[in-house]
Amino acid sequence: MLPNIDYNDLPRALQRLMAQPSVDEAATLPRRSFLKMAGAGGLVLGAFPHLAMAQADGAKPAAGGLKPTQQPSAFVQIAPNGEVMVTINRLEFGQGVQTGLPMILAEELDADWALVRSRSGTNDAAYADPLFGIHLTGGSNTIKNSFTQYRELGARARAMLLSAAAARWKVDVATLRTQAGTVIGPGGRKLSYGELAEAAMALPVPEKVVLKDPKDFRIIGRATTRLDARAKSSGRQDFGIDVKQPGQLTAVVAHPPVFGARLSSVDDSAARAVKGVKAVVRIPLDRGAEGVAVVADGYWPAKLGRDALKLEWNTSAVEKVDSDKQLVQYRELAGRPGNRKFDADMAPLAKAPHKLEAEFVFPYLAHAPMEPLNCTVKLSDGRAELWVGTQSADLDGQAAARTLKLKPEQVKVNVQMAGGGFGRRFVGSSDFVVEACEIAKATRAAGLDAPVRLLWSREDDMKGGYYRPMHLHRASIGFDERGKILAWDHVIVGQSITAGTVFAGMMVKDGIDATAVEGMREPYPVPMRLTVHHPQVNVPVLWWRSVGSTHTAFVMETLIDEIARSTKQDPVAYRMQLFGDKHPRHRAALQLAVDKSGYGKKKLADGRAWGVAVHESFESVVAYVVEASVKDGQPVLHRVTSGVHCNLAVNPRSVEAQVQGAAVMGLSTCLQGSAITLKDGVVQQGNFGDFTVARITQVPEFDIHIVPSADAPKGMGEPGLPPLAPAFANAVAQITGKPLRQLPFNLA
Repeated sequence: MLPNIDYNDLPRALQRLMAQPSVDEAATLPRRSFLKMAGAGGLVLGAFPHLAMAQADGAKPAAGGLKPTQQPSAFVQIAPNGEVMVTINRLEFGQGVQTGLPMILAEELDADWALVRSRSGTNDAAYADPLFGIHLTGGSNTIKNSFTQYRELGARARAMLLSAAAARWKVDVATLRTQAGTVIGPGGRKLSYGELAEAAMALPVPEKVVLKDPKDFRIIGRATTRLDARAKSSGRQDFGIDVKQPGQLTAVVAHPPVFGARLSSVDDSAARAVKGVKAVVRIPLDRGAEGVAVVADGYWPAKLGRDALKLEWNTSAVEKVDSDKQLVQYRELAGRPGNRKFDADMAPLAKAPHKLEAEFVFPYLAHAPMEPLNCTVKLSDGRAELWVGTQSADLDGQAAARTLKLKPEQVKVNVQMAGGGFGRRFVGSSDFVVEACEIAKATRAAGLDAPVRLLWSREDDMKGGYYRPMHLHRASIGFDERGKILAWDHVIVGQSITAGTVFAGMMVKDGIDATAVEGMREPYPVPMRLTVHHPQVNVPVLWWRSVGSTHTAFVMETLIDEIARSTKQDPVAYRMQLFGDKHPRHRAALQLAVDKSGYGKKKLADGRAWGVAVHESFESVVAYVVEASVKDGQPVLHRVTSGVHCNLAVNPRSVEAQVQGAAVMGLSTCLQGSAITLKDGVVQQGNFGDFTVARITQVPEFDIHIVPSADAPKGMGEPGLPPLAPAFANAVAQITGKPLRQLPFNLA
């Protein structure tokens, strides 16, 4: 969900956002805390001091000392029975990190995988991203950024266990080895990790460790069933929405129909009369708006109370966006001079033997996760505890502290498993978390001393949340008979998702948001002039799975395909020619997809055609070769063959799942009804009945293949999405002879 950009300045920008010391400045683990033992005994590598406590102490690590993110004590707990509990430093919301990260740690620990378990962390210092310096799940960065971190954590814990065994047997540690949760000594003597854990926990933590050669991996690289698979498939898995604290109340909020609107009058008499309603409170909302929260002893009475409210809204001071008018405005803006990203010479355009003129339109998109937004807040004197599925426990914890007028160290955020998010659970304003804190504060002020769980309905989020921006692209391309591109004049019009945020300083340069143009011109060496306009519109926008690549990949890959067709060249051969020798990973991914699909060799069923696309995002390359047809005037996707180059695949099964999930989400953007539209400032869609996502009958067969590699892994949560829509569109264009220039598809 975070943009695919240069992250060199990201740690500093994020730390400014948090207004707190970086991880490098936070205190290391005090030895006394490290030596604390769990009640049941064992190697407790789990009770780490809170980040804010370290800040308050003002302590700094000793020279050569380990950072909180490097201390095994926060991440590993070994029980006497040998069970290994691994704490993950991210939000698990479907991408598989609750299995991938334990696999990495367990590999170096030499644990028995059958005894490995996992759990979520908190806003503790230890669970910050080791590169960015704050808690962050996004940008397909979890495995990439924490690969070495979790390997070293496992290796440090293993070294401590070996030292404990050597001391017990009074032998040289060099004579020992480990295997599947057991230390093996001279003469075949054995001690389980559970037997050694208590002694190991009292030993110093080694700073430097030797990591395995990848050829010796026995866990990493193997297709592994996810640790949460059984609980999720059986319905036993708890999510943030399932949090239940003693005496807990539930709140729902009446949000304004137009973004930023405020209340003119409130009549809550009928709402207060609903059985189970405990309080009705007026609260400030995100973006300067106001709302009314109904607090009750359950969701249903809270909803009935909200339905009974009589509210009048003042919308006079806010823009009322209309999608049809907005498109007219975008088209007019595309004809004006604007800021330049690339500025190649356009003189050859006028003399080019062949020209291609194209306009593309992409709508607003809702994130629409299966689990709507929620946050539970428990207040006590001078303390607050939150339970929330968050992509940044730091960000939300700091926002909660500001809202509740507490110090950061007085707020604990318990990260809960979430049912999807796609970027919606990482918002600079922490909108729904702040909302929950405002309600909890007002409820307590009203004399109700109870935890409060805020629940948004799907309609709440779809009508009043954040969206992938609407975009318009316009291209004029000149090329010769061989398909050599002589000049490419391109314009993008769309809102900036980072303007006005802490990220603007590093992502907006010369008036251009880097997230809007990522994927343009790459990997093809075309002479491009790229002009960008970022209009200000009263619609809140945010990153959406694969960010700018959601539209730039479609534009680049369909236009490249169109040039190939118009010059009577095979689309695969044409791409390979453009790659030259500069993009071996693109070439490998595309060739793998071609080989496995039978492209050019297998005879397709009547009415079917091939479609091809390849795109890199978040440092991983995904190529698709698809089979599609048109039935009753509607495009149908039958089969998807994928070549994936993500370097080392820690869990190939998770990579396959991520590619499939991302592809289905990409397919959804192609289907009629998959758009957010506005009229008089009001979002017209409210649920899956009028915002289309792919149904099971529309999902194609998948065949996913991974290019073998031992290089350090890259991200895979998002790269499977961008090339699906253009590959599908290119197949349809082969059938109809007409290029598709908008999402969702329109064959009329």
